[in-house]
Amino acid sequence: MALGMGEVCHIFHIFVAMKLTFLGTGTSQGVPVIGCKCEVCRSEDGRDRRLRTAAMVEMGGKRFIIDAGPDFRYQMLREGVTHIDAILLTHEHKDHTGGIDDVRAFNFVDFPVIHTMHIYGNEPTITSIRRDFHYAFSEDKYRGVPEIELHTIAEDKPFVVADVEVMPVVGSHSERFRSVGFRFGELAYLTDMNAIADEEIAKLQGVKVLVVNALRWESHNSHFSVAEALEVIRRVAPERAYLTHMSHRIGLHAVAEQHLPEGVYLAYDGLTVTINEQEKE
Repeated sequence: MALGMGEVCHIFHIFVAMKLTFLGTGTSQGVPVIGCKCEVCRSEDGRDRRLRTAAMVEMGGKRFIIDAGPDFRYQMLREGVTHIDAILLTHEHKDHTGGIDDVRAFNFVDFPVIHTMHIYGNEPTITSIRRDFHYAFSEDKYRGVPEIELHTIAEDKPFVVADVEVMPVVGSHSERFRSVGFRFGELAYLTDMNAIADEEIAKLQGVKVLVVNALRWESHNSHFSVAEALEVIRRVAPERAYLTHMSHRIGLHAVAEQHLPEGVYLAYDGLTVTINEQEKE
């Protein structure tokens, strides 16, 4: 069901409360990085240990996962998740899709009842999933393969997931790739971007909580630096903002966060954020 922007903004206001859980806040290598002996990778502060970036959004009894990378299984076990309404994918890279085979656990948790997993993404992402997990979509599937229903979203229109309206927000992830962020009412989540157009920023106006990727302090060709992420935050002007998808080059959490402006925080694995919204007619 496609709705106009005015209708979407109206529907966004009927949500009463949301909870965001950061399942992972690290890069494609995670932190610590294999073989690295820097102070961040050797840190005993749990906030410096970062799984591959993913998040969980809960509202009105519905639960959505944003990205299912190689750490998906452990993230679900750590949070005690037994049911998912849908998985939303930002883009096709393996640190965001590599764990999809593990949706089998959710498919068969109530066997013989089978719960199909609904997965949403843009056309390049859905094409990649169908190719990489081809055995889940063959006509003659062997027993126990994931039961998946794929949904291709339009990047310029809101879409409905389990009766919840979601607004896609598109950014560049280098010259070759796009990444799709998602707005759920007063919450917006962006990752793996290095540029975002004004018309996409306009979709974010009015959010209270914004999540945006910040790989490191130095510039990078496919991810926002901290300064670039802060500029996005300035343009959107949320009440609170959280940085995610951080490499070990971000520095120690306890030190790096001191250099951020008021209202901006480094996210960390397991952090939960509650967004309360006033119900409106």
